[in-house]
Formats: sequence, structure tokens, C-alpha cells
Amino acid sequence: MPVEESVRSPIIVLTVVVSSFAFAIVQLDVTVVNVALPRIGTELHANVAALQWVVDAYALVFAVLMLSAGVLGDRIGARKVYVGGMAIFGLASLGCGLAPGMEALVAARAVQGLGAAAMLPTSLTLLNHACGHDAKLRAIAVGWWTAAGSVSIAAGPIVAGLLLGLGTWRSIFLINLPFCLAGLVLAWRIAETEPDRAGARAFDLPGQALAILALTGLIGAVIEARPLGFAHPLVLGGLALFLVCGPLFVIIEQRTPQPLLPIRLFATPAFGIATTYGIAVNLTYYGVVFVLSLYLQRVRGYGATEAGLAYLPLTATFFGVNLLSGWLVGRIGPHWPMALGVLVDALGFGLLLGLGPGSSYWAMLLPFALMPAGMGTGVPAMTVLVLSSVEKGDSGVVSAALNAARQAAGAVGVAIFGALAGEQTQDIVGGLHAGAILAVGLLCAVAVLVVWGTRASTKTVPSTR
Repeated sequence: MPVEESVRSPIIVLTVVVSSFAFAIVQLDVTVVNVALPRIGTELHANVAALQWVVDAYALVFAVLMLSAGVLGDRIGARKVYVGGMAIFGLASLGCGLAPGMEALVAARAVQGLGAAAMLPTSLTLLNHACGHDAKLRAIAVGWWTAAGSVSIAAGPIVAGLLLGLGTWRSIFLINLPFCLAGLVLAWRIAETEPDRAGARAFDLPGQALAILALTGLIGAVIEARPLGFAHPLVLGGLALFLVCGPLFVIIEQRTPQPLLPIRLFATPAFGIATTYGIAVNLTYYGVVFVLSLYLQRVRGYGATEAGLAYLPLTATFFGVNLLSGWLVGRIGPHWPMALGVLVDALGFGLLLGLGPGSSYWAMLLPFALMPAGMGTGVPAMTVLVLSSVEKGDSGVVSAALNAARQAAGAVGVAIFGALAGEQTQDIVGGLHAGAILAVGLLCAVAVLVVWGTRASTKTVPSTR
């Protein structure tokens, strides 16, 4: 069947819709909370460090449980895990909306992360199975999938701004409920993936525990270093936990017959390059957007609605460029779109250095357009590169590994960039500039890696043309 007809197949269309729906919901909740943070902080009497936990409790659990969710999907069926995750996510959203204090809000956000971890890898597994071995069809479908996620990332601040203009910050969580219900209804209409129980991997409980401890220690230490000081026992303990559990995780994963994260994947140039790419992009974007939300409202004095609408260029650019990238990758392969995307992204971050306490919105417009243009060009290519580098049976664990790394990087980015900022105007502006410099350096290094590794990856990855 020609690709054009396959794309219009009812089964493919419904699977793309269901998969994209999950990606959009979980990514929306990564960024939707940013615009509401100042209001949450005021109402619940929280400082910047506490607000970082509102973002990172979600992102951390999301990241560390995603690999186990991918294994569960392989063992009992991707659709079952998807539906369970959607239900958990909806109930946790209700808990966030009704939270009486910061502790309850952070706990509910962590449960939201559990639901998101179940949905995201299984949504991509459903999509990959529906496309079979058709590389061009997969490239187009992944383009729509990543477009949905990327647009929701950019749309989060806009949606939050509009909701906050109409009511309380609690509405940004309660609005998830009808969408979760719709997702559950749609999911039951697609075909179930047949679990491969004979070939499915076992759960790696030691690896899972070490991953949780290592990432929690690192993120907790970075977030609490500014308010508590680097010499505080909690900060030193968090760093020690990371330094002990991180290497132990690598050692155990190398020796375990069925590891949580197969280290052998990193021997494939395509996987290593794509994962490094995803880590850099998520770390820089999530970190800078966190600080930008503080900059817009606490430095520039924008209201919540104004701050949300300020992100409008990100949404429009994300959507158009993601679809163009899917088309481009289907014709020339993923490598050069990745290299171009990361350089455009770096240029956008570099322009943030021109922002100050009195900068006009016009000074923000170009970087707000370039950052999503770079991500929108590179992320679909990155996803296709990973899926093309493995056998169909490994798609679940590979997609989970890639997205777990990206979400963990986003949580670390919020911790690092938030630590660079502070409560005062000059601290926020200085933190934004320091974060922009860090982002440019990291992204340029990744661009070099992508170009350097193109020849090796091309030998490993089948052409998508």
C-alpha cells in the first residue's frame, strides 16, 4: 500500500491520534505548571526551591519509572498499560487540583508522573507496531506524534495563562480530567499489541531502585543547594547518594542478564547520539523555560495571562516545523535535520543574553521562535533515528530508554537553571544569562557530536528513504 494511502488508513489514523493524545497530555503537564508557579508560591507560601519540586516531582517519577513501564507493556500488552496510566494520571490530576498545601501538591504531582511513565513508552510502542516495517510511514507518523508533544510543551504556558486569567491555579490540573476520559474511550478502540511473554524481559528491581536513588539524590542536592548551602548535610547526602548509586547502577546493569537499561544499546552509534541529543535538548529547554516564567512575571511584571500569551510564538513554530521535519526525514534521513536543529536551538538560546530587566517583548520574539524551530527540526529526526536502529521487538525498551533519559534531563535542567536564579530581580536575570551560556555551549558540543557520528550511524541505521 502506498505511504499516502497508509497514512489515511483508519487503523493508522486512530493509533496516531491515541498515541499523540498521550504524548500531548503528559508533555503539557511538564510545562503548564510553569506559568502558575508564582501564584502557587504566593497562595501556598512557597519559595523558589519548593516551586522547583512542583515541577521536578512530576518529571523525576516520570523519568525513573518509564523503563519499567516499557517492560510491563512488553509483558502484558502496551494498550493495557496505556489505559492504566491514563486512569492514574486523571486521578492524580484531581489530587493536584484539590491539594490543600505544598506537600500534598508535590505528592500528587509525583503520582501524575507515575501515570505519565505508563503512557508515554506504550504510546510509541502502539504507534511503531501499527506502522510495521514501513520506514516512510513511520517517519510521517512519528512526525505527527512529536508534533503533538512539542506543541503541547509550547502550548502549556499559553493554556495556563488563559486558565489563570479565568480562575485559580487549580484549574490547570482539573482541566486534565475530560481529556483523560476522552483518551480512555479512544484507547479501547485500537487493536491491542500482542505481548511477547516468552521473550519479554524480567523486571530489574535493583536497577530500578538505584536509578531512583541516584536521580533523586542529584536533583535534590542541586535544588536545595541554594537555600540550604552546599555544606548542608542534606545537600552533601544527596550528592553522596548520587555518586554511590550512579556507578553502582552502571555496574549492575552490565552484569544483569535482563537489565532495566541495556548498556549494549550505547554500543550502537545511533542510540548513543540520539540519546545525548535528547538529553541536551530537554535539559536546556526545560531549565530555561522555568527561569523565563520567573523572568516574565517577577522581573517584567507580566500577569499570568500575559506571560502565557508571550509563549505563543513557541507553539506556532513547534507545530509547523515538526511536520516539516517528518517530511524531511522521510527523504534525506535523520542526521542532517538533527545537526541543523541543534544549531538553530543554540542560536535562540544565545539571543536570550540580550534580555534585561527593561527589555521589550520584541527582544524576546526571535529567540522564542528559534528555540522551538530548532527542537521541532531535530526531535522527530532523533526519534526516527532511534526506532530505525533496533529490531521491532526492542522498540518498547528503546523508546522508554530514550524518553526516560530526556525526562530525567528535563528534571535536572529545572534543578540546575533554577539554582542559577533566585528570588530577587537581579538574580533571575543573571540566572537567565548564565543558563543561556550553558545551553549554547552544551548544544554546540552536541552539534559536533552529531556531525562527527553521522558516518558511523549511517553504516548502522537503515536508510529511511
